[in-house]
Amino acid sequence: MADLSQPTPENLATIIEGIKSKLNMANTAVMRPEDFDLVHYEDLLYLYNMVQKKATFSINEMTAIVEELGGMRKQS
Repeated sequence: MADLSQPTPENLATIIEGIKSKLNMANTAVMRPEDFDLVHYEDLLYLYNMVQKKATFSINEMTAIVEELGGMRKQS
């Protein structure tokens, strides 16, 4: 397992890809690592760790996670 303690672009990509994989997101193009800034790294790492610990997610949990991620995306 990668050492995710350091906020690097590579670790950010690992976190985003891990969340997408665990949630089995159908449209993975909506969540790309480059859409997130390292300023949110700690929050993303917390979310990643939470997601990795759970085996399944309810619809409400999935919605909350996606909304949380949406709030951390870079603003265009």
